[in-house]
Amino acid sequence: MIWDAVILGAGAAGMMAAIEAGRRGRRVLVIDHASAPGEKIRISGGGRCNFTNLHIAPERFLSQNPRFALSALKRFTQWDFIARIDAAGIAWHEKSLGQLFCNGSATQVVDMLVRDMERAGVTLWLGCALGEVRREAAGFAVETARGMQLARAVVVATGGKSIPKMGATGFGYRVAESFGLPVVETRPGLVPLTFAEQELTWMRPLAGVSLPGRVSCEKIGFDEALLFTHRGLSGPAILQISSYWREGEPIHLDLLPGRDVAADLRAARQTQGRAALRTVLGHWLPERLARHLEEATGVTLPVGALSSATLDRVAALLRDWRLVPVGSEGYRTAEVTLGGVDTRALDGRTMQAAGVPGLYFVGEVVDVTGWLGGYNFQWAWSSGWAAGQAV
Repeated sequence: MIWDAVILGAGAAGMMAAIEAGRRGRRVLVIDHASAPGEKIRISGGGRCNFTNLHIAPERFLSQNPRFALSALKRFTQWDFIARIDAAGIAWHEKSLGQLFCNGSATQVVDMLVRDMERAGVTLWLGCALGEVRREAAGFAVETARGMQLARAVVVATGGKSIPKMGATGFGYRVAESFGLPVVETRPGLVPLTFAEQELTWMRPLAGVSLPGRVSCEKIGFDEALLFTHRGLSGPAILQISSYWREGEPIHLDLLPGRDVAADLRAARQTQGRAALRTVLGHWLPERLARHLEEATGVTLPVGALSSATLDRVAALLRDWRLVPVGSEGYRTAEVTLGGVDTRALDGRTMQAAGVPGLYFVGEVVDVTGWLGGYNFQWAWSSGWAAGQAV
């Protein structure tokens, strides 16, 4: 038997492509080495699946060509996926910053996709290892643990390298390279940042301290929570900036965004003159952090005895605290993989590889990475949908 399409990977993008191709009457086989489909969906959003974002826009995706994603995102939008969620009777809510979550379990989304594949006549093989993919006269031959499968089209939806304990590998990149397609250097994205021992000496006692702030790097910044850990910094703002940060670069923390800290400190000098700096800062920041910042500034006198120049120096630290990470926690905890199959080698409308008719790449394996907050799932839905219209 020759399949119309063999889809490698039963994640968000792969299942979406399978559903669309199946609905078009194609004979579709989905293969995954995992024992269950949609494992990343199941664990996402704390088990509630942050399935899309209301504010999808191309500038919120990282790629050597950020405009590449525009076609797929416009043709199958967040509103289109929300309509499917509604039609499936899955209740949802907006948490913050346009992030949409299921009210109940993320397994509802997985169940919806599996059900849609079944209704579309898609065949699903789980626990099936994949081997070489090569060109044949009729299309492609795919080596699998169940024997060689022939297909007119192959859709690579195997994801990236993030969260290897769930079976993530670089398989999709190897397939691309075997067909001569370029792959943009990959690295962990949406990942906690780590620091040298000299910083960890004072960071470890702050582990567990969380606060809202602004974290920036170069010309991009994010206003979300940040969290001190035993290894360094985490929290949504740090995960976001990690996709833009590069080794050797500093990050800048604004611990009190939107406040005129210098003016507030001068006011405190008048009203709380006998108070220690840590006491004043403790009104605005977690106590442990306030104590550390007092030590970091070297201030030992009460606030009332501090000069305006000293208060300005303290304010400058609070508004622009410069720290230099040494690395990240890596793929082990990264939510996504930056880089991937070079978009210059793909058709943005169909996701088909240039010069290799019938070979498609969708989802995380492509050099398109979204912000934290449902953007990467929307890329999976949109790119999978686009390929499903073409195979």
